[in-house]
Amino acid sequence: MREEHKSEDRKLDINQVVKWLQEDGMLSAKDVEKCRQYAVAKININKHPLKVLAECELTDQGQLGNLLTQEDLTQWLAKKLTMPYYYFDPLKIDVPTVTALFSKAYAGNYNILPIKIDADEIVVATAEPFIRAWQLDLAKMHQGKIRCVFSNPDEIKRYLDEFYNFSKSLKGAQTHNDGRAAEGQNFEQLVELSKSADLDANNQHVVNLVNWLLQYAFDQRASDIHIEPRRQQGNVRFRIDGILHNVYQLPMPIMNAVLSRLKILGRMNIAEKRLPQDGRIKTQNSNGKEIELRLSTMPTAFGEKLVMRIFDPEVLLRDYEQLGFNKQELATWNRMTSQTHGIILVTGPTGSGKTTTLYSTLKRLATSEINLCTVEDPIEQIVPAFNQMQTQANIGLDFASGIRTLLRQDPDIIMVGEIRDLETAEMAVQASLTGHLVISTLHTNSAPAAVTRLLNLGVPGYLIQQTILGVMAQRLIRVLCRQCKTATEVDEAQWQALVAPFKVASPKQIYKAVGCKSCRNTGFAGRIGIYEIFENNPALQKLIVTGCDTLLLQRQAIREGMRPLRLSGAEKVAAGITTMEEVLRVAPEQIDF
Repeated sequence: MREEHKSEDRKLDINQVVKWLQEDGMLSAKDVEKCRQYAVAKININKHPLKVLAECELTDQGQLGNLLTQEDLTQWLAKKLTMPYYYFDPLKIDVPTVTALFSKAYAGNYNILPIKIDADEIVVATAEPFIRAWQLDLAKMHQGKIRCVFSNPDEIKRYLDEFYNFSKSLKGAQTHNDGRAAEGQNFEQLVELSKSADLDANNQHVVNLVNWLLQYAFDQRASDIHIEPRRQQGNVRFRIDGILHNVYQLPMPIMNAVLSRLKILGRMNIAEKRLPQDGRIKTQNSNGKEIELRLSTMPTAFGEKLVMRIFDPEVLLRDYEQLGFNKQELATWNRMTSQTHGIILVTGPTGSGKTTTLYSTLKRLATSEINLCTVEDPIEQIVPAFNQMQTQANIGLDFASGIRTLLRQDPDIIMVGEIRDLETAEMAVQASLTGHLVISTLHTNSAPAAVTRLLNLGVPGYLIQQTILGVMAQRLIRVLCRQCKTATEVDEAQWQALVAPFKVASPKQIYKAVGCKSCRNTGFAGRIGIYEIFENNPALQKLIVTGCDTLLLQRQAIREGMRPLRLSGAEKVAAGITTMEEVLRVAPEQIDF
């Protein structure tokens, strides 16, 4: 900013920062005096000036009286100093590379953290813009250009601890392993025969790696963690808002130790690496809230692959408005679920939010006057309001036998995890015919396709006519980030492609994804449902016969008022919730009727 700043090394001075805030007309006289009092307090001597000013709860005179947060002050000061502002996205930082550049003590002393290292450039985040001594040391080690960016001091401290502690645990585990090769079934047989591995899954370094990995996933709002073996290394990926992101790469010996640790926590057989296994872990996030993880292993060409699905109670049990129902869809869904007997099906591919919809619905239905029983594989989340039973194939307890047992338990409502075969379908039909409301799931692309799926399983058409109350197909679409979404003009051709063959007028404006620090530059934050509800009626019952044409049934359902998934998505686009591209990506193509 000013030439004299380059001539000497000095820490950022709080009085100078306050003076600049005054120059920019951001502080009242009362706030200036408050800052001076905070500046001289002994308790604030070792605190960063921006942290002290944030604690003052200053009112921004230029922004309608909003309080100046530490993040606001950081962005303002970066602009004032004409330095690039950097918001940490840990998913985009190569932790082993950046932590190898400086020691933790050295980086902490200068309040800096490397964020990117290339052959021709090193990018370093700093919270002390007028201290440049470390650049002289770095210039002796690296011939590339050194570029500084300005970051929130709290963020630098947080990730300084996280990155260096993770690297320390990784190095410790590698040292303990002494470079030995990974144990496990590798069908490629590309192994060094003179080497073996015995890295203990209970080694403290491995325990730290697993703890960091799980907490990291919770912080990043991941719904799934994938740990995948490859020839030379293991990949760790998180699914966030439906999209997989590369997070980390682990040496194979370390990855196998991490897998063993997770299998121990999930009460799985760590010696069995040839057969798929399932397990579950119950733990807590950083806020102390309980979170359940469902584990599933699979043998691959390079060893065991593990996927952990994260079940957050706050996500599984949500209000209908949070799920994305509009008034018409909610009225239809409530009408169906208020019936005393019949079958209601929820359909969609894996990861389309069926479990969340079911649990949120059951939570509302499970009053003290109702006996609600479930049979699941596995139980996704323990809910005290339900009577939950888990299938156990090894002792012959499958869905069909589970329903048979529940019928003797005087139930009012039965939830069946999934209808997979004719026997389960027949038991569900029998339960509905004897005066019970049955709710279950199927894997089909559309709501009417669930009816033809039951017919194909062997359920007689006349029984489906009598028992099916309705079917709801659903998908999850990403929600635009509220912080950065930007209005844009409607592409009429794209809009017509979205709503065709329906004649729906295009909205005056829609929004597009931009990307900011809040959404990690994706433009999206969170997901919401779009729905297609097929409600059974006499006109549709006439078509539910053996050999029924799904297309014919779908056309008739639309005439009877069913709104396809893309129309539900188009409504979300018009409301500024998502983009046309997102709906076109997720929802299946509509039929021409």
